[in-house]
Amino acid sequence: MTASDPVIKPRIIIHGGAGNISRANVPDDSYNNYRSSLQRILRLASASLAKPDATALDVATYAVSLFEDDPLFNAGKGAVFTRAGTNELEASVMVSRGHHKRGTGCILLNHVKNPIKLAREMLLRGDDISGGGAQHHVQLSGPYLESLAKDWGLETVDPSYFFTQRRWDEHAKGLQRGAGATVSEDTEALADDKRPSNPNDPSWDGKEYLPQGTVGAVVLDSAGTICAATSTGGLTNKLPGRIGDTPTLGAGYWAEEWLEELSSASTMPYAPQSPLDKLSRGDIAGVLSDCLPSLSATTPSSSSSSSGEQTPSEKPSPRHRRRAIGLSGTGNGDSFLRVCAARTAVAHSRFSTPNAPLSASLALVAGPGGELQQSAGDRWKVTGEGEGGIIGIELVGSESWVGYDLNCGGMFRAWVDGDGNERIAVFADEDGTEGW
Repeated sequence: MTASDPVIKPRIIIHGGAGNISRANVPDDSYNNYRSSLQRILRLASASLAKPDATALDVATYAVSLFEDDPLFNAGKGAVFTRAGTNELEASVMVSRGHHKRGTGCILLNHVKNPIKLAREMLLRGDDISGGGAQHHVQLSGPYLESLAKDWGLETVDPSYFFTQRRWDEHAKGLQRGAGATVSEDTEALADDKRPSNPNDPSWDGKEYLPQGTVGAVVLDSAGTICAATSTGGLTNKLPGRIGDTPTLGAGYWAEEWLEELSSASTMPYAPQSPLDKLSRGDIAGVLSDCLPSLSATTPSSSSSSSGEQTPSEKPSPRHRRRAIGLSGTGNGDSFLRVCAARTAVAHSRFSTPNAPLSASLALVAGPGGELQQSAGDRWKVTGEGEGGIIGIELVGSESWVGYDLNCGGMFRAWVDGDGNERIAVFADEDGTEGW
């Protein structure tokens, strides 16, 4: 970066899941616990982002690893159970530029303590032409992937590490509601004999929402790189072997960068009007100017040399500007998969004419009445299908925007706004300025 390069302000937004979150099923004590954890993670990650050599990949990974270590959230310690009473973890990272693989997804993990660190390692090692052990694959799963984690020096644990009483109770209640569902003897043994004693394991009072979301972070660093990092235990009582949107490129996460052509269309809220458009609006002068260009006078300030070359005092106008977006989603993963939610939102921003702002694209996919909700059809508000939210960061030139949208009762979220203020919110109608 040279002294003349525009300064890019680092930004961060995080989420801890979304779904049927309401004031009826998140009592005050739980609400305060969630806000406290969100604030702690946001502050620690923001401090890391403030370091001179901070990268979006490292900070996003760090933020999500903090979520994975916090039993309040459905990732790592505190992940939900499958119908068989096991934990099957997933994680992913993706960067807008800078690494060959761009994105990686890790699937069906039950020994790696922090799945997000494995996704990061897989991305970094992909810069080696050999793939660093993972070849050129961007998704891997199961025992072989966990053996790579050990070879790469990542911390592994016994599956009982992921057990929390709260998630076990949610699992058991869910099975009781299912017709003929039973808990296996092996699973009972896990609950009775291998249950770790942890005074920090949050209790559950029977009124909590059943998690179907994830945790995630989107970070923009001073170099202009955006990283999306996401981790989850999946849906409560999912079938063993189920693969969700979190490790699936384009569904639950995405990061992308492109050069946007600068033209009158991209610098105006609407495309230039045709003569017919102008005539319909009564713009007679505009019609005459289009049809008879000789009537359009040039002003002295628009002078140029007779040869068509620029005068020494003029600077060439840029023809392109960089644009980048990173997204992390949370909610009903099967719905995210059906509409390829994250990539659909980014594609709408990139390929609309003129390019649509990210806020509009998020509303199109994750907002009320958007693609996610429509995908549920007549099951909306019945099965949990279609529910969710997406957080994201958009970079246009050197200017950035941080935001989110959701179609459900709430999403645990926190971010630092453009003025440097912390924003923390839980319910859909909160804007992050609520006090304690």
